[in-house]
Amino acid sequence: MNIERVNQIIKNKEILDIYYDDRPIWIQELNNNVARIGFLDGQAEKDVFVEELYEDE
Repeated sequence: MNIERVNQIIKNKEILDIYYDDRPIWIQELNNNVARIGFLDGQAEKDVFVEELYEDE
């Protein structure tokens, strides 16, 4: 995924399936090329590079 796509997702109110390491996540905030993500299964938040995120196709 790239930074432009993440910005589109954050601005959009539509629910999308976004993943990190085969686990569903939600993007909490974006700081340059690093996204703070939360896991839908309740695990602790994590900072990851935007390139490591992907959408369900």
